[in-house]
Amino acid sequence: MDQLESYDNANINPLDSVEDILSNHNWTYDRTNQEEIIVEVAGKSCNYRLLFVWQEHMNALQLCCQYDLQIKPDNIQVAATALMDMNSALWMGHFELSKGNLSPHFRQTCLIHEHDHKAGYGQIEDLVDISLIQCERYQSVFYILAENDNVDAEMLSFAMMETAGES
Repeated sequence: MDQLESYDNANINPLDSVEDILSNHNWTYDRTNQEEIIVEVAGKSCNYRLLFVWQEHMNALQLCCQYDLQIKPDNIQVAATALMDMNSALWMGHFELSKGNLSPHFRQTCLIHEHDHKAGYGQIEDLVDISLIQCERYQSVFYILAENDNVDAEMLSFAMMETAGES
């Protein structure tokens, strides 16, 4: 029996697996307490702040991936419509803008019962990968909303389109 199997599953914190994943990517992180980890990650076109929150009483690990940009106040209405369109195309997680914070973020939560360190590692790695893929997918939409005044739906239509490749 290896060392991980000798632990009582109820006492294993999935943030330990998060730390392993972040270390394997050579990402510098800050574990602020037993319930939170924060890390800055470079995407293709912008940086993201990832916040992992473990809520033991609910057996839930939440990941919030925040963009390093702010939506212009004039664009809030068109941003809300764009968020609805984006979210309707997602199977997991959702995009949101908090009331007092105009920095968009992608959030999802997974339930982890009787956390097994080995199995949880893959589940958490998928959570990170999916979040970053979705953030990269819609980065251009949020960039337009952050950099331009009075954006309209027509202006966003090309950025919202699904593409078949990369240039």
